[in-house]
Amino acid sequence: MDNNHNNRLVFRLCCIALVVTSMTFAIRAGILGQLGEQFSLSDTELGWVNAMAFLGFPIATMVGGAIYNAIGAKKLVALAFICHFAGLVMTIYADGFWALLLSTFLIGFANGSVEAGCNPLIAEMYPKNTTTMLNRFHVWFPGGIVIGALASSAMTASGFNWQWQVALILLPTLIYGALMIRARFPLFDTRTHSTLSNLKNLISPLYLFLVVCMTLTATTELGTQQWIERILGASGASPMMILALITGLMAVGRFFAGPIVHTFNPTGVLLGSAVCATAGIFVMSQAEGNMVYLAAVLFAIGVTYFWPTMLGCVAEYTPKTGALGMSLMGGAGMFAVSLWNPVIGSWIDSARAQATAANLDAQQADVLAGQAVLGNILLFPTILIIAFLGLYFYIKNNKGVDAHAHVATSKE
Repeated sequence: MDNNHNNRLVFRLCCIALVVTSMTFAIRAGILGQLGEQFSLSDTELGWVNAMAFLGFPIATMVGGAIYNAIGAKKLVALAFICHFAGLVMTIYADGFWALLLSTFLIGFANGSVEAGCNPLIAEMYPKNTTTMLNRFHVWFPGGIVIGALASSAMTASGFNWQWQVALILLPTLIYGALMIRARFPLFDTRTHSTLSNLKNLISPLYLFLVVCMTLTATTELGTQQWIERILGASGASPMMILALITGLMAVGRFFAGPIVHTFNPTGVLLGSAVCATAGIFVMSQAEGNMVYLAAVLFAIGVTYFWPTMLGCVAEYTPKTGALGMSLMGGAGMFAVSLWNPVIGSWIDSARAQATAANLDAQQADVLAGQAVLGNILLFPTILIIAFLGLYFYIKNNKGVDAHAHVATSKE
């Protein structure tokens, strides 16, 4: 098998592994209600289950980013397959809260291993076409969420229980596992990669500022999406269709990200994204019925470029942090979402209890609870507007930084 053909096979394998990653996000969001009913779990307990996925992810990316140079991508992706398969099977046969915690952590760890293994692998397989190939790879995160959201919505409408929906994710898991048997992962010169050098450059004010911002952008995007069924379930709109709409727009937006980032520069894109995300969440917190879809479009425009542009800023403005800096940045985002998930769940419980105490019926209580939670989440992008406004002027006034970076900003 020639190198070009083999690289295409490895790239396809990585894309399918990322589809598995994103399907776990979408289907978990779609079955939270069923899990709560079957195991008599409160939204706070469901928040802890969600948190395990977002906790496993950063642990894997941080560890994987640190050891990538030593063990290579193949072992990381193989570890992802093992954890995906074990976590999904354990979820299907879970008998309660603690089993769900462990199985969801394994799935989260697998998702992080995919990111830690595939990102640097693709960058090194295509040194002359890195930006384009990384863009094509990361289209499949929102793309896979669209697949998972539509599948979850259809299966729920057809009467399939949550176990069947989780089992569906096993299909692409087995496919990328089978491709690993055929694929030959390329070997690279590890002497050109210094994890120690990356580590020394992590302690810089700009990098630490970006890490804090990443925790807010990730929670704005993924915190809202992961609770979409519980927040909007009684709004008169289909939560899974909204999730599919949001992530479908994100996939298209990321595919055409290059010209936009080149025109407005990374900090301008982040500032505009924060404004749109704030507006989208605010409108969503007020809307009911079909108006929720319009609010979702505005929200999607806002969060589309958050993750890729944050990683791009690390690569462009703090380049000496290297692959480790990017892995830790992604890990910080997911870790923040893991911390906020139980809080969001408790917000829903509290808001519903207050609405019920006011003698509202169940549907009205759910609507008001969802709107109250969105009002709380609104704080995150509002803070980001101020933060990114400061970052914009800092980069603009710093003569040593190229504010018109466009190559690095596509690395998510």
